[in-house]
Amino acid sequence: MKYLLLILLVCFTSCKAQKETQLTSEQKDSGMILIAHDEYSGISEYETMVIRDAKSLNKFYAKINRTRKPGLPVPTLDFSKEIVLVVCLGEQKGKKLLTLSSNEETENEVSVSIEMVDSDEVEKDKVQYVSYPFYIYKIPHTSKTINFEKIGW
Repeated sequence: MKYLLLILLVCFTSCKAQKETQLTSEQKDSGMILIAHDEYSGISEYETMVIRDAKSLNKFYAKINRTRKPGLPVPTLDFSKEIVLVVCLGEQKGKKLLTLSSNEETENEVSVSIEMVDSDEVEKDKVQYVSYPFYIYKIPHTSKTINFEKIGW
């Protein structure tokens, strides 16, 4: 019985079948909060999305979870108070860091800057791996059009 308990304990503590989504509570001036990020989206080209309802968010997660077992959990959001900004970077070599910030806001639109920089972890002598990262941010609800601008790409 002791050995069975020990084996079960080792199995439960070492099992990493589902990678935990990176969450941060760091809030930028614009109210953007990173709620999910992963190195594999399965989306091979750069793409941005504004998601304003749960059905569209579930559809996006179905797309990124099609090759995962188990899949990443879909965040629960109140779409009457928040919307979601999704940035899929496409194929990337090496580790990149992404920063989103609100540039300017007019009556009808919000301009969001996407800045990407190489991570400090990248060493020039090492082989760089290929990834297809995505970032999901939540922002306060707005009915304005959101335009994405690449900076320093």
